[in-house]
Amino acid sequence: MPTPMPTPMQNPLRTPMRIICVAGARPNYMKIKPVLDGLEAHGAETFLVHTGQHYDPAMNDVFFRDLGLRPPDRFLGVGSGSHATQTGRVMAAFEPLVGELAPDLVVVVGDVNSTLACALVTAKAGPLLAHVEAGLRSRDWTMPEEVNRLATDRVSDYLLAPSEDAADNLRTEGYHADQIHVVGNVMIDTLFANLERAKASGTLAGLGLVPGSYGLVTLHRPANVDDPEILAGLLKGLGEVAAHCPLVLPVHPRAAEKIDAIGAPGGIRLVPPAGYLDFIALQAGARIVLTDSGGVQEETTALGVPCVTLRDNTERPITVEQGTNVLAGRDPDRILATALRLLDDPPPPRRPALWDGRAGERIARVLLEGGTAAGRPRPTDVR
Repeated sequence: MPTPMPTPMQNPLRTPMRIICVAGARPNYMKIKPVLDGLEAHGAETFLVHTGQHYDPAMNDVFFRDLGLRPPDRFLGVGSGSHATQTGRVMAAFEPLVGELAPDLVVVVGDVNSTLACALVTAKAGPLLAHVEAGLRSRDWTMPEEVNRLATDRVSDYLLAPSEDAADNLRTEGYHADQIHVVGNVMIDTLFANLERAKASGTLAGLGLVPGSYGLVTLHRPANVDDPEILAGLLKGLGEVAAHCPLVLPVHPRAAEKIDAIGAPGGIRLVPPAGYLDFIALQAGARIVLTDSGGVQEETTALGVPCVTLRDNTERPITVEQGTNVLAGRDPDRILATALRLLDDPPPPRRPALWDGRAGERIARVLLEGGTAAGRPRPTDVR
């Protein structure tokens, strides 16, 4: 059953609990803010650690500013590199920090390399470990994120699931019932906290856009942008959609040169990377969104905006079953057919349970009140 909204704390801790909260990449910032807010509201001593996995000011500093997220207490500055190099650098930088701060608990979010690296260090160093967004599964082992998710869950003490389907995955994999907590979606906390401010920001007017008159596109996953043939097919399909609904594409840094080399079809307007508030405004005003982002699948579901996912699978199937998302894959003809269907007959707005803007509060209460999961041996036979 979903974790209910708690009543005020009955037994506040005598001394503040010391908690490290880790962020490493842009999707982490929106996820860690509600957790920090919830923990601090109940008196926990928090340390925000930024690993530096993403460090481009155009895509990093603006998110901190838009979210009202305080500057990190420590910046590890690991930078880019191969998966092994980046993961190793994060581990080497994070390990002495854990020794120095001696936290009671470490919180990691999402599925990036920093998530796994800090989880492994924590599991070996001894503090309790909590994973926000536990239980998400694409079942696609070609995705590095899937490896990160599975391995992070494996070594975690607290598995904080965003929805009941994610909790079902964990139960099926053999985790203890008292490790698993359905807490809702922290991304939606941040979305709802900033939605009205985003709508009032003037983003659409600044770009000459009228709500409901355009579609929004995001492309950033390596599987979609690193192979020129695949990217060309996606752009072809998007160009055909643009003949029916003009598209706006904020260009992700890792995709910019590759898209420029192929050339964007007519009807697709390329714009600079968008900050958080600008991007939420673009989503909220869009007639349709076409994306390869997991977070965008969730945000469009919360906003009630039709979403076409340019992937063959999703670790967020609840956005298909109970939201506005449809998987289209990467075939140009299927992308066009799916988009035209949603443009002609948009799905009714639906929002999963506990996606109500209060996940951070639930997480704080689970972690600060402890419970039998604290210190429990981790599963030994999870397949």
